[in-house]
Amino acid sequence: MQTESALLFNRSDVQELLSLAECIDTVEKVFHRQGEGKIPPSGILGVRTHTGGLHVKTAYLSGAKKYIVAKLNTNFPQNYARFGKPTIQGVIVLYDADNGRLLAVLDSMEITIKRTAATTAVAAKYLARQNSSVATICGCGEQARAQLRALCLILSLRKVYAFDIDSSASLRFAAQLSRELPVDIQVISSLAGAIRSSDVVVTCTATTEFFVRKEDVASGTFIAAVGTDDSHKNEIDPALISSAKVVADSLQQVCSIGDTHHAIAKGLMQKENVHAELAEVVAGMKPGRISDSEIIIFDSTGVALEDAAAAVIVFEKALTAGLGNHFEFAA
Repeated sequence: MQTESALLFNRSDVQELLSLAECIDTVEKVFHRQGEGKIPPSGILGVRTHTGGLHVKTAYLSGAKKYIVAKLNTNFPQNYARFGKPTIQGVIVLYDADNGRLLAVLDSMEITIKRTAATTAVAAKYLARQNSSVATICGCGEQARAQLRALCLILSLRKVYAFDIDSSASLRFAAQLSRELPVDIQVISSLAGAIRSSDVVVTCTATTEFFVRKEDVASGTFIAAVGTDDSHKNEIDPALISSAKVVADSLQQVCSIGDTHHAIAKGLMQKENVHAELAEVVAGMKPGRISDSEIIIFDSTGVALEDAAAAVIVFEKALTAGLGNHFEFAA
């Protein structure tokens, strides 16, 4: 029986083949198609251990070419401190949806970072005030760097407050991105005042106790809650979630593993109180921001649709350029 080899891509390959601007564009397009009902919802499965866990996210992309995509990521928050290894590690597997043939296996780290930041940028395009110029970034790791880079492609930011419980992380963040981006980055040790004066707040931490309090958020603020992707994590005050306009990447996921789930668990809101999924807003099925005074929270738990769209870009560009390492799994 004749078989065909799959392509293998390491993180460096993905970095070379996937730009942040491309990722923003494709994520917006794929959410638009989902909002129109042309792409089915993504699926998720997970298992936890005493120090971390594994989640599997799946998606189906239809179009001129059809793909099935699965991402398998481990998440071990103490990895860097214990072993000097990344928190998140994994692979993305790409299949031909017409015949089930394995097409590619990709390192997931770069795609996860870029697609998460790209989704925040898409959400900001529809949900932040157009004249937003001040942002607070909470948590100053690799994801934070991508978040700020992506936001600067969408918004005309002039000032950024950087906060991390590890002050050396926020100092490194400010030093690097101040050279790279046309924004004034100020390292802060207290959040409340920065949040009050910000148009945009991005949280990308692994905390289990919320730190963005309702009383510290001014009217009109857009919050991208990125770090809470498991039921034990919590970044946003449940009282704030229940009083704001909430837009979800996946309604099912935010109600079970996102910040929204904590507000529901406390009896402060119900699933039906979530305003919309991002796909519905992007496709024009539901309104995004309708006034400058609304506090809008984008609860971002991460969906496989984002991974799939980014992985397909890498794969199709590699085919055109003749790149990628061939491997025959069935040999």
